[in-house]
Amino acid sequence: MTNETRSLEPDENPNSRFVVDPPWPIRGLLSRFVGREADPQRRDKLRAAFEAKRKALGEPHRVEYFHQLDDPYSYLTAQVLSDFVARYDVEFIPHLVNAAAGKDQPEMDKLAAWARRDCAHIAHHYGLRFPSDAPVHPSSDQLCWAANVLAGLGAQAFIQRVESICGALWAGTGDTASQTDESAQAALAHGTERRAKLGHYSGAIFYYGGEFYWGVDRLLHLERRLQSLGLGSTDAALVPRPAIDVAGVDASALTLHFYPSLNSPYTAIIYDRTIDMARQCGIRLEHKPVLPMVMRGVPASTTKGKYIVFDTKREAELLGVGFGPLVFAMGTPTRNAYSLLAWAKSQDKDIAFMSAALRLAFAEGVSLAGTRGMRRAVTEAGLDWHEAKSILGNDDWKATTARHQQEMVNGMGLWGVPSYRLTGPDGEPDLAVWGQDRLWLIAAEIRRRAGR
Repeated sequence: MTNETRSLEPDENPNSRFVVDPPWPIRGLLSRFVGREADPQRRDKLRAAFEAKRKALGEPHRVEYFHQLDDPYSYLTAQVLSDFVARYDVEFIPHLVNAAAGKDQPEMDKLAAWARRDCAHIAHHYGLRFPSDAPVHPSSDQLCWAANVLAGLGAQAFIQRVESICGALWAGTGDTASQTDESAQAALAHGTERRAKLGHYSGAIFYYGGEFYWGVDRLLHLERRLQSLGLGSTDAALVPRPAIDVAGVDASALTLHFYPSLNSPYTAIIYDRTIDMARQCGIRLEHKPVLPMVMRGVPASTTKGKYIVFDTKREAELLGVGFGPLVFAMGTPTRNAYSLLAWAKSQDKDIAFMSAALRLAFAEGVSLAGTRGMRRAVTEAGLDWHEAKSILGNDDWKATTARHQQEMVNGMGLWGVPSYRLTGPDGEPDLAVWGQDRLWLIAAEIRRRAGR
């Protein structure tokens, strides 16, 4: 084993072996348990039950919001809170929270650096502001000041002042305090505990009736739900999702590096759209699969896994693509599939094979752990199963996949998938982004660079 391939899967993985490489009974139970979150009928029943209980108790439509002061996504969200409350007939309850860290938010330093960079990229597309010279972390004395001010405010005053307070905080022009006072500490502890009790971990999180909505990126899902209840004054979204639009663009002078994973729900719903976009604009596509995060040693929790599957389902509905039933493909199925990629690529069918495998695992609930599922992925990609069997399970793929992971993790500072890196033309810096909900940003940048 070379030094390069030794980094592919860590010897000491913080995730249980039953998560990294589960035997079939465990894989099946885990897939069914977490996969329930992708069932729209179950979601609709839970929503109906919540509304029935709320009416029976005579309670208002209550939206809770969790604001993390050192989270740049919370600053973007603060800029739309007053408009949100004005638009919807809800009781709005804001909370201050600390970062969760742990398995739900691993790689905290990388997360902070990525969030700062990402918010700077997306803000103007959403019609929002983010200081170009903002730090990765606001200063601790200004964080204390902001916490002290906001913790002492009622809900209405919080809504009125949170944008200006956070604007000063991220611009570095706020006042200072040597420490958070007791009321601020109590407010942060209460908000953090409340969020954990409800079952989430992020900042900029909205909560309504058993479901979470993250920041300006997911606010439209909450709005659709509230609109369906007759609570909104308009059907338009406060922060609409930009279109993935490269129509009429010649991007042949640019290159898009695409880092998918076979066990990623988010990858599953954006994979074919990514390929279609690349073909439409003629960009050079570098297809660079990496291992699933749990196999790479990124800590994972059941709470996070359930939220990701739930969130992926509503994102899939927004995109108009299928998602669920599902069977997770981490461990042996991923290794076996990747062992066929170079062979498939030699026939220009590695993308077709990856597409088929993702669709089977995440839209049709077909397990890739056995021969039957893998054979379907091979044959549906137009490849020969008899030939595939003769090379299945080789280790030749490991060096290439390790290089892809080194590029993504160490070179780009990202660890989640799908990730993208757009390069060219000369003189333009690389654009590295993470997430299926950033393909629109890649498309917008392709359009800008191609027409430069």
